[in-house]
Amino acid sequence: MTARIAKGVALAALALALASCGGRQPLKPVQGQNLPAVPVGAATAPTAAQLTTPSIQARPERNVELLTQSRVRGDDPFDLPPESDPH
Repeated sequence: MTARIAKGVALAALALALASCGGRQPLKPVQGQNLPAVPVGAATAPTAAQLTTPSIQARPERNVELLTQSRVRGDDPFDLPPESDPH
């Protein structure tokens, strides 16, 4: 039982050590490669932080408007009953 607990503690310590070893340095291009070209109409090339930040279209805001009252559905011309005999 004690060996099992020691194994669990060692595994937790290993997981914590691996999770805490991430880098916190700004991104840089790989040696020999440049950042992307300056977009048409832009004065300067975008930074790495700007390139990794998602746009509004990539990550839209959530609409949390609740339906406060029910509404009657309009007529749907494509809401047809199933065929009686398909063959």
